[in-house]
Amino acid sequence: MKTKNQYINNNYLNYVKSVAPKTNEVRSLLRAFWVGGFICCLGQFFRIIIENNFELPPDMTAGYVSMIMIFLGSFLTGLGVYDRIGKYAGGGSIVPITGFANSVVSPAIEFKTEGYIYGVASKMFTIAGPIIVYGVASSVLVGLIYYIYYLVV
Repeated sequence: MKTKNQYINNNYLNYVKSVAPKTNEVRSLLRAFWVGGFICCLGQFFRIIIENNFELPPDMTAGYVSMIMIFLGSFLTGLGVYDRIGKYAGGGSIVPITGFANSVVSPAIEFKTEGYIYGVASKMFTIAGPIIVYGVASSVLVGLIYYIYYLVV
């Protein structure tokens, strides 16, 4: 015997299934793969250009490439191009560092009308904030594990 809540949940799920657009998973995966791969290849291209022309050490080269990719992601978000790339590529556009830049810039643009303090500054990290917090926390945890491991060994 179904309870009233189970009946309502099943009706809702059936309604969502009937209204939701059908997706082609293979096409979505291929788009995500090639767009994400292209963005990564673009980053590698900038790395090769910087290494060959400026003869910087690898860590400085990585920093410059990261800055270039973050700038491109932010710039394309400001122009509205990155949203179209994200709609086309899905998850392939959010994996590289440009997706992180997009997740910071998009809310900043959206809430600009509320002012620079209560709009841009307070809403800028609504999407990226948890990623930063958990990324820092997990890196500290991994660093402590490595530190303790090397103390014991």
